[in-house]
Amino acid sequence: MENVVLIIHLLLALGLIAVVLMQRSEGGGLGMGGGGGGAMTGRAAATALSKVTWVLATAFIITSITLTIIAAKNASGSSVIDRLGVSAPATNDEGSTDLPAGQDLLPPGIDETGPLTPTAE
Repeated sequence: MENVVLIIHLLLALGLIAVVLMQRSEGGGLGMGGGGGGAMTGRAAATALSKVTWVLATAFIITSITLTIIAAKNASGSSVIDRLGVSAPATNDEGSTDLPAGQDLLPPGIDETGPLTPTAE
């Protein structure tokens, strides 16, 4: 289901890009484009391309919300650690973890008092 919605979403995005690029520039954005008036007039007649743009944009937003809902439903109750199969440290009867003590947790070359310094012979 998620893959179908995702494919539709991508096709809508490509269609929306194509329709927007085909439209004539009506504004003076960034100092370029053709003529004034267009979008700033009281009631501009909606062309077929602008209607298609609205339909594609609405469908794009709907698929975006749908994908968010599907992703949230699939992700609820699990974490990345659960997916990796890494389990939490086991606890013993006293409630503490069964981790190795002291020296086994330190990186090589360091003891419990600090870094090992070479001794001069």
